[in-house]
Amino acid sequence: MRRSLVLATAAVATLGLLTGCSAEGDGSDTGGKTTLNVAALEGGYGRDMYTQVIQAYESAHPNVDVQLQISKSIEDEITPNMKAGRFPDVVVLGQGRKAALTETLIKDKALEDLTPVLRAKVPGEDKTVGDKLIDGIVGNLNTNPYGDGKTYTMPMYYAPTGLFYNKGLFDKKGWKVPATWDEMFALGETAKKDKISLFTYPTAGYLDSYFFALLADVGGEQFYTDVMTYKQGVWQTPQAKQVLDLTTRLLKYAAPTTVGYANEQDFTKNQQSILDDKALFMPNGTWIVGEMADAPRADGFAWGLTPLPAVTEGGKRYITTSVESVWVPAAAKNKDAAKEFVAYLYSDAAAAIFAKSDAIQPIDGIVSSLTGENAEFYRVYEDPSVSALVGGFAGTAPVEGVDIKGTLFDTANSIISGDKTQEQWQAALNDASEKLRQAGN
Repeated sequence: MRRSLVLATAAVATLGLLTGCSAEGDGSDTGGKTTLNVAALEGGYGRDMYTQVIQAYESAHPNVDVQLQISKSIEDEITPNMKAGRFPDVVVLGQGRKAALTETLIKDKALEDLTPVLRAKVPGEDKTVGDKLIDGIVGNLNTNPYGDGKTYTMPMYYAPTGLFYNKGLFDKKGWKVPATWDEMFALGETAKKDKISLFTYPTAGYLDSYFFALLADVGGEQFYTDVMTYKQGVWQTPQAKQVLDLTTRLLKYAAPTTVGYANEQDFTKNQQSILDDKALFMPNGTWIVGEMADAPRADGFAWGLTPLPAVTEGGKRYITTSVESVWVPAAAKNKDAAKEFVAYLYSDAAAAIFAKSDAIQPIDGIVSSLTGENAEFYRVYEDPSVSALVGGFAGTAPVEGVDIKGTLFDTANSIISGDKTQEQWQAALNDASEKLRQAGN
């Protein structure tokens, strides 16, 4: 089923400034072959799929030698070379990461215009890349950050995010997945009697999908956009207070180990608490299945995904859609070859390889081919009461000492620990939002 995405008018805040103007010395043509340097984040989908796609591409393009650099901290590895003027030709890396490399290049207008890729035929196929993509996945400020009709980041994978849980436990206990927040908190009291926490999160950064959806659930798409674009006084509104009221109440039910494990080294221990039936819900994305594939689990465990509870019974619910990106640095040496490679990433052959690792691309019709857990996860888009949400905070000039995402997400740790109050949280958000509003004017 082809389904348009509800797109919020938002981009992301940017950090820092990269230096270096050329890519001399790397990616050279040798012996008639073009060497294409590809850098990719090794996320929850793993690295094998990239190796397989590259092998398939090289088989069809014998004059291209693709060199892959992949790491869980790819920004740390490629940034020093980029500052020295040695750029990769293709980068698979989305926005929202702590290092904010993609955001930095967007701010510096250092990305290549990939609009021609949308009009190009997929190598070996009759359709263009743009023809294959689902409605609404390009043309928003995630892909067109300057609002000028040009695409600079291509949507690589998309995944519904929401609350993940163990369906087997709910079946065993005879519990229903909460449809409203009143039902959610009632379940928290019931689970507490069995020494099971209602909620946890891997790290506070995973609360992005939670908050984006909740903002829209509470105030609708316009309120969400107002928050993302720093409308004056938006964090002093009744809707903002309701968002923080619900969240503060939810955090009272958080697993006691949440904050201690909410870091890059131990976050999987928080995820393990869902597998061990020590916590009921956590915000995450579909990549969690592969990421925890080898982890032990309770008998009868089965992954489930649900949107946040509705604010009012029967009310509309939103589900944040995670979109990972592929882009080409403007200073890359082999930009034409890079664009052809990017187009190939949307081929049926490449999509099949990616899908085996649960990396689902925004290609029309691909959802109908999914099986098992993925089929159920992506079926959420077919629910008429649920709308997909794509976006993030709007970009502004950097403001020293201001990190709106850190203030919104990371403060959850301090709420759980008791180091900060809800009132302090709301005041800090209002202050950060106002400073960014002024920086954007």
